[in-house]
Parts: sequence; C-alpha cells; structure tokens
Amino acid sequence: MTKKIVLLSGIAASALLPIPAFAQDAAQAPASAGTPAAASAVVPENVIIITARRREETAQEVPLAIATLDGRTINDTGAFSVQKIQQLAPTLQVYSSNPRNTAVNIRGIGVPFGLTNDGFEQGVGIYVDDVYYSRPASAVFDFLDVAQVEVLRGPQGTLYGKNTTAGAINIRTNQPTFDFEGSAEVSLGNYNFKQAKVAVSGPLTDTLAARIAVSSTDRRGTIFNTTTNNWINEQDNLGVRAQLLWRPVDNLDVTLAADYSAQDPECCGTVFVGYGSTQRAANRQFPALSEALGYAPASFDPFDRVTDLDAPLNAGNDIGGASLRAVWDLGLGTLTSVTAWRFWDWKPENDRDFSGLSVVSASNNPSQQDQYTQEFRYNYSSDNIDFVLGAFAFNQRIDTQGLEQQGADASRWNIAPSNPLSADPSVLDGLTALNTQWLKATSLALYGQLAWEVTDGLTIQPGARINYDKKEGYYERRVFDGQGNPVPATGGTAIQQAQRAIYAPQLIEPTFSDWNFSYDLTVSYEAAPDVLLYGTYAKTFKTGGINQNGVPADAQGNPILEAGSIKPESVQHFEAGVKTQFWDRRATLNLAAFRTTIDDFQANVSNGQFGVLRGYLANADRVRTQGVEVDFSVRPSERFTAYGNGAYTDAKYVRFIDAPCPAELAGGTVASGGQVPGPAGVPGALSPQNCDVSGQVLPGISKWSFSYGAEVNQPATLFGEGGEVYLGVDGNYRSRFSSNPSPSIYTWIDDYALTNFRVGFRADSGFNIYGWVRNAFGVEYFEQLNFGPGNTGLIAGNPGEPRTWGGTIRFEF
Repeated sequence: MTKKIVLLSGIAASALLPIPAFAQDAAQAPASAGTPAAASAVVPENVIIITARRREETAQEVPLAIATLDGRTINDTGAFSVQKIQQLAPTLQVYSSNPRNTAVNIRGIGVPFGLTNDGFEQGVGIYVDDVYYSRPASAVFDFLDVAQVEVLRGPQGTLYGKNTTAGAINIRTNQPTFDFEGSAEVSLGNYNFKQAKVAVSGPLTDTLAARIAVSSTDRRGTIFNTTTNNWINEQDNLGVRAQLLWRPVDNLDVTLAADYSAQDPECCGTVFVGYGSTQRAANRQFPALSEALGYAPASFDPFDRVTDLDAPLNAGNDIGGASLRAVWDLGLGTLTSVTAWRFWDWKPENDRDFSGLSVVSASNNPSQQDQYTQEFRYNYSSDNIDFVLGAFAFNQRIDTQGLEQQGADASRWNIAPSNPLSADPSVLDGLTALNTQWLKATSLALYGQLAWEVTDGLTIQPGARINYDKKEGYYERRVFDGQGNPVPATGGTAIQQAQRAIYAPQLIEPTFSDWNFSYDLTVSYEAAPDVLLYGTYAKTFKTGGINQNGVPADAQGNPILEAGSIKPESVQHFEAGVKTQFWDRRATLNLAAFRTTIDDFQANVSNGQFGVLRGYLANADRVRTQGVEVDFSVRPSERFTAYGNGAYTDAKYVRFIDAPCPAELAGGTVASGGQVPGPAGVPGALSPQNCDVSGQVLPGISKWSFSYGAEVNQPATLFGEGGEVYLGVDGNYRSRFSSNPSPSIYTWIDDYALTNFRVGFRADSGFNIYGWVRNAFGVEYFEQLNFGPGNTGLIAGNPGEPRTWGGTIRFEF
C-alpha cells in the first residue's frame, strides 16, 4: 500500500483547470491523505494523482466532477487564494465584501447571499491537509506553500468530516521531506504590489524532517477616499506555516503543523454607483435627502474609483491553528487520525451608509472563534473493494461584541420630514446599539463509503452518514441615546420611540438540535479504455441553524421567538457524467449534467427599512439548480497546451413567497396582502416588506460561465541556463447575474470577460522569471452591488480588480 507518487507539475487532465504548461521536473506529492511515503511507484507524466476520495488515485478514474490545480499553476496565474481561483473554475463563486462577509458557492449553492450570520453552516467545505476550516474568511487569505487544490462539485457528506451539500475545496500543502529542498519567489507590480514567498524543507535527523513557509503580500488600495485623502481597499497579508514530520518506522507518519496568518488592510469601502427609485415618498429618497443635507457623492462615475466614506475602515483579522495528523499503514488498510484546533479573530470597522454622510457612523462587529476537531478514518483497498469508514467531532465557540451607531445626519435621513424631530440632529446623533452574542456548536458524525467492482469495469459505490448537531446561542442588544441613557424596549417619549425605530433592544437565546441521516449511490462503468460513465444520486442535508443577529419583532416590539431557529435543508442531487481521454491521452473531454433540489433552503433575509433587522435567516420553501459542465484540455506536443471549460447553470427559487422585496417595491405603505405590480421579470409586492420571488433566479449565479487558456513554449538559453521561453494566456467570462437576494432591476451585474497574459523564461534548474498582466484590457466590472440603508434608492458597489501588471522571479532548489 505504501508508495511514493510522482505528479505531473500541472492540472489533472480530467479537471476544470488544465495546466497551461508541461512538467519540467517531477514533484513529490504530499502524503497527507494517503499512506506514508515509503516505497516508490512512478506515475506516467500525463496522469495526476488526487485524494478527493481519501485515497490516492488518478483523476480520470474518479466518478466525480472535480477540478485540480497544482502549485505551479497557482504561481503562474496569480491565483494565490480561494477567492482568486474562481476565475479558473466556471462553477465556483466567491463573493466577499469583507473577510467575514464572504460566501463560497459551487453551482450556485452553498451559503445565503448577503451579510454573514454565524448561526448557519457552510455548504462548501474548505479543508487544508484534512483539517476543516469553518470560517469562510479563510477564502481571502493567501495560500501557504500549497501543492495542490481540488475543487469537488456536488454533495460531499460520506467521505469528509463535515457534511457539505454543495461541494468541497480540498487543499494539500507541501509536506516535510528528508531531502533538502526549497523555493523563493519575489513579485513586484503596479499599485506598489509586493509579494514574497519562501519555503524550506529538509531532515533534522533520520526520523525527523521539518518544513517552514512564509508568505507576504502588500499592495496599495485601488479606491481613493477624498474624505481621508488616502487609498483604501489595500492588500496586507502575512502568513507562516511550519510542519514537523516524525517517521519512526516506514509505515507510520506523524505530522505536527501550525500556521498563522494576519491581515490589517484599510478595507473594505464601496463607491457610489447610482440611484433607483423605491416606493418611499419622494422626499425620503436619495435625491431629496442628499439635496436637503447639501451632499453630493465624490464622483458619479464608479470607475473613477473615488469615494468619500467618512467612517473609519478596517478589515483586520488573524487566523491560525495547529494540527496533529497520524497516518499508519496497517497492511490491511490505513488508519488516519487528525486532531486540530483553529482560531479566527475579526477586528472590523465599516461604513454602512455607503456615503460621505454621517448616517451610520459605526457598524463594527468584532468576533473571536475557537474550533476543535477530531477525525478518525480507516481506508481499505483490495483488487475489487475499497472502502472508507470515518468518525468526526466538531466543537466551536464564537463570541461577538457589536457596536452600531448613528451620526449627525441620521435624523434627517431616517425620520419623515413631516415629523419635527427630523430637523433635530440630537435625536439620533450618537444613538448606539451594543450587541453581545455567542454561539456554541457541536457536531458528531459517523460516515462511510464503499466502492465494489462487481464485474470488470462496473463499480457500485454506496455511502452513508449519520449526524448529530446541537447549537446554543445568545443575543442581547442594548440601546443608548447620545447622552448614554438607555432606550426602553417599549413605551417612552416620542424621541425614544423614534430612536427605537432605528435600534430596538432585544434579548433571545435560540437553540437547535437534530439527528440527520444521509446517503448516496454512484454507479460507474468503464465502457472502453479511457472512457468512464457514471451516475450519482445523493439524499443529504445541511444542518439547521439559529439566528445570531436577532429576530424580527411583532407589533408590540416583542421578538418572534419562533424565528430563532431555522430548519435543516433537505437536498436531493442527481448527476451523470462521462470522462474521456483520446489521441493517445493528449486530449481530455469530460461532461457532467446535474440537478439539485433543496427544500427549506436557508436564505439570508435582509430588509432596507430601519426598525427591521437587516439580516436574519429564514427558510425558503424550495430552490433548484441544474446545469451542464464541459471540461476540455489538449496537449498535442511538449510545445503547446490549451484548455477550455464551460458551465451552464440554471438556478432559481421554486417557491419563496415571503422573500424581502427588491428596492423598487420596498418602502411603501401597501397593507399586508395587497399587491404592488412589479416591473417585467420582478414579482409584485405582497406587503411593504415581503414579495413572492418564486421562479426568480438565485443571486450571484451566471447562467453561462467559461474559462480558457493556452501556453506555447520554445527551447532557449538565458544566463547560461537551458530551459524554455513561454507565452501564456488565461481568460474567463461570466454572463450577467443578480447581486441582490431578491432580483432587482437596479442590481444586475453585466456580463464581463477578463484576460491575463504572461511571458517568461523557465530554466530546467528551477529558475523562473516572467512578466504578467491581469485584466489586460482594463475591463470595468462590478463584483457586488448593494443598496444603502432606509430604502432611499442609494446604490453602492465594489468595482472589480483594475488592470495590474508586474514581474516575478522564482527559484527552486
């Protein structure tokens, strides 16, 4: 069972992300998910080894839609975080207005779109060397010494510790070696971009080996703030990872690993995009309010990249942890134990009125998370039977101390002009909400999967999982006026009632617990050499959650306690695919078709009106996503390689009759049950806050998405070193998508195509120097669009990355 795997320095031929270059030297694969690296077995150059199914096997023999990206491609394309690799993977979507409010979705599902709520689970699991990362903020940190990234599409509950309904991102780092090796890389670019990476590995004794890696990224911001006279949305990332491998005997590897990463950028600000009329009275919409307050945005062209935000900005956060992984080859299988602790500290400052006005003067929710996990896994392989059995335990605690505060312009912005209080800034200036909340979460699971080759080429693969989840929460909001006096929960003066319409005191202690059983079945058949057919059915779930940002209140101001918890998602998934290689394995063509239906979909309900919580969880009756994916790569010679991947994704709300209304239908005074006709393609309003969005698209999903690229090289000599000069191109396209949980005519993001180029020299000895330009044609596009508070029609946005260029020098030894 023990073996040494030699990898092609590139992408799996079956993957979404074929490598745009040929291998120069073989690289040793990490042994994190397989057996200890003892014996040696060489894999042909055109084969890639993956561990998606918790055992080492070639990508083309796995009946699963999977993309595999290796370390060299990460370096060459600048895809040095999960957030950046989405440009190479058509069905991976990553949205981030700041590290905490980061969503990672696959095929349009995973987590609700909008402000993050700690009370729900992630639908896409992120794993690093078998350790589950529960906080999606890890998606915005730089990779640390990564060897390979595998993007698995579809439910992954019977092979992975944490149940994930949309897919998983399996990251494998380079492991300690008993031969001395290392690498060093420096990049410089415009916007004062500076990045440096160093990794060193080698033996300490005959049985001990160590590896340490350090990465630093720094870049000036891309948006100029005229209020503070500086650049914002900068990059500031520092990370270090250390590992110690103990191999007392050939069949046992014990690895102790620790990592720490820190970010401290002045981030994350928006720009003014425009205005869209709402159902509010004209004198309470943005044009009238801005005129009354004597305000004009710093620029009416969002791609001037100028803003005037007046509240302090910060996206400081620290993430790290330690793990102990033991892999023991028993002869009749392999036993793996992974013990891990992780933490995440979040230190934000935000401007939530998205303008230079002092409406919301502070909106900061710092939090601290501790996570403990333990996983045991037994792998067995024989000629016709493979199976995995596992047990997983997860415990998490999150503490949050929230601060929300109104500013000097809040009274005029929020209170109707007919009310004399709107002319008195002191009514709301300094109004403060202090939020205290904590979450305790426990998850226990047993899981397993069997692969049985019934006859030559025909394999049946059933899997099952039983899961127990328990969540306990606490949320208390205390409200104080500008003089520090408490605002009562009910009654009070006219001023206190106006204050309570902005921030209402609340105390809830939601809980949730449940058992769930899920299963899947895959049947695959090797119809011919290098032709694999497969079909999968999965019945799975995403565990229920609790509302950690408070719940709506009734007419008397009492919290609706029934909204404290949300039901689990019930998922049915169908998939069929074919994996093929031809032309003496110079070309690969893979197809997959899928349909996923989710009952009780966990939606992030938001509402622009003050006095109503702007973000809480609720269940939509049903959503559905379906589509087709095509992955193609070709390498006719050592001098040329190309790839093209595409996805068609059709995702919609099948039934969601009480969704938050889009801005154009929000803010009115229609009685509940009344109907306000919506524009074409937008449902009508059932009430001022709720709409029927059944049949509408899910947010953040492009119907069409593509990635493509090629690289050509020619033998050459530089500085006396033999090697090759190369020219590479990578691009991606996304059709338009909705940037609002309920589709709005104002927040559709137009389609765009991005193109990246690189040209350089790669020496046989490991030296690589190249220049690069990303978004080469300077395409202007948005990553997200947001509505400002109060249903005023203000629209703000996050512009996408501008054209960047620079150069990189890398040494490997």
